[in-house]
Amino acid sequence: MYLDPFFTTENGQTVIRPEQASQFAKEVSDDFNPLHNPEHKRFCVPGDLLFALSLAKYGLSQKMQFNYTGMVGKDSVIVFPEHFKDAFELVDLKGKACLNATNSGDVTNDMALIEAFTRAYVAFSGHSFPHILVPLMREKGVMINPDRPMVIYESMSFEFSTMSLSDISLKLSGTRLDVTGKRGKVTICFDLLDGENKVGEGQKTMIMSGLRAFEEEKVQDLINLYEAAKTSYKSA
Repeated sequence: MYLDPFFTTENGQTVIRPEQASQFAKEVSDDFNPLHNPEHKRFCVPGDLLFALSLAKYGLSQKMQFNYTGMVGKDSVIVFPEHFKDAFELVDLKGKACLNATNSGDVTNDMALIEAFTRAYVAFSGHSFPHILVPLMREKGVMINPDRPMVIYESMSFEFSTMSLSDISLKLSGTRLDVTGKRGKVTICFDLLDGENKVGEGQKTMIMSGLRAFEEEKVQDLINLYEAAKTSYKSA
């Protein structure tokens, strides 16, 4: 399976090492968020890796909703339920939940299709910063804390009108940033395409905390650091 490099199975449980999570973020999602660097003090496993593993294990349903309820730290053991009906929850060995999901409609276990959709989605998702978030912050006159940038994945959902798919891709259809005090909620909407035909739609939401007044120079510094990390990794 294409996800094999990004997790380890120990005693029947799924373990995600920091190096594996970081590799997934950078090489599959093209996401260079420093929170996914193994050495970061607040390291967390990318939510999109949990999403990808869930689809690989349970299949792709016509309609799905994923809610991220907790951050997954270093070397956490993730428990995937063996059996469920219409909903499932991922927890660690202490029972702390990190994701819950619901599904309905037709289901496919075609791994080629699941991989194609997953790769299309996580690549789209991984480009939230700076391509989407910076214009939204500039428009609203706010920005994340440049010293401790924190953007948390909250949820994602999608629905297909058909499961007869062959050439799937995603296209941005709308964005919104709602600000309440020092907290912001980002909504990113997308269309699901099969070739040139729209076959569904979905959305992703994220929470930004510690907002303050927008400063172009400091935001540009964040962008420069992000792009430098990407360039350094790809040239290594």
